[in-house]
Amino acid sequence: MSIDSTEHAGAAAPARTQAPAEVNALVRMTGSGDPERYVVPDEGARPTARKGTVVVEVEAAGVSYAEVQMLQHLHPFPPKFPFVPGYDLVGTIVEVGPGVTAWKSGDRIAAMPRQGAWQRYVELPAKTLAAAPADLDAALAVSLVTNGVTAYQMLHRLTRLEPGRTVLVHGASGGVGALLAQLAVHHGLRVIGTASPAKHDTVREFGAEPLDYRTPDLGAAVRELAPQGVDAVFDHIGGSGLDVAWKMLAEGGTLVSFDSSVAGYRPGQWFRPHVPALRRTVARWFTRHLGLTGGRRMSMYYVKPGKAFNTDYAELCRLTAEGVLRPQIAGRHPLGGAAAAVRALLDGTTVGKHVLIP
Repeated sequence: MSIDSTEHAGAAAPARTQAPAEVNALVRMTGSGDPERYVVPDEGARPTARKGTVVVEVEAAGVSYAEVQMLQHLHPFPPKFPFVPGYDLVGTIVEVGPGVTAWKSGDRIAAMPRQGAWQRYVELPAKTLAAAPADLDAALAVSLVTNGVTAYQMLHRLTRLEPGRTVLVHGASGGVGALLAQLAVHHGLRVIGTASPAKHDTVREFGAEPLDYRTPDLGAAVRELAPQGVDAVFDHIGGSGLDVAWKMLAEGGTLVSFDSSVAGYRPGQWFRPHVPALRRTVARWFTRHLGLTGGRRMSMYYVKPGKAFNTDYAELCRLTAEGVLRPQIAGRHPLGGAAAAVRALLDGTTVGKHVLIP
């Protein structure tokens, strides 16, 4: 299911009317609560490039679960309200500051500023940018920034599984999970993917075996499909579910925790949803080094910019251009529709990534 408020997911972005140079359309998050109240369109001054920075005209900005956590003041590194959200973006450089030699006006880039992407123009440190292909649809390109690199690095840099192994991907229809399932299948892995029944056909299209995440005894259901256990579990939920996931692992398997659900926590308990994963990771590190885990290990993953990020992003763009990878765009929204995009993500009825098109 998708929400398409501007265009078809595979089409080129529509022509946009140039805003006055001094005005910058943006979205602010002003407090904790419902997005309809606290995610509001606004205007500000267009930034100017300073030493070591560039100004980028944003073509597409991602809407992610990080914004849901920030809206509820449950992100592990919460910014102070009000602020401009936006974890990742793709756009074109329109101004280069003093000292910047690696980039020029007209270059198309991808970036992961973690906040600030939900605006027409944004100032970014030049050293944090990655090259984006000129001919790749902006929504597809931005879906590969945080979500795509997260999926790619967990699979190829963290677990490093040989083809023929079996993995469990939680949320196999989500922004990260849909890409991870496709990458794993392409790598020759057997993939079991959890999702709601309404999304099982989509999971099958990725080449994965769907499993209802609400199955009463999920561990037993996975063991029925993989009696020896799975070689990796990719978990974005956290909490006590990590104990169930640990029991699903085959000898030598890896449990990867890459996010935490904030359901059931009060706004302002900013770090509490993430404590269970951290505590379990530390405990299992010690028990593994004592030889008590059968070679099983647990890791927490957090994507960050750098040389590896740029290399992996380029590879994801190549796979997408070749049709190997099919990023799922749940909806394209104007900046003024940011609250609706967050609400759609909260409701959990769509497949893939929601994107803002300034």
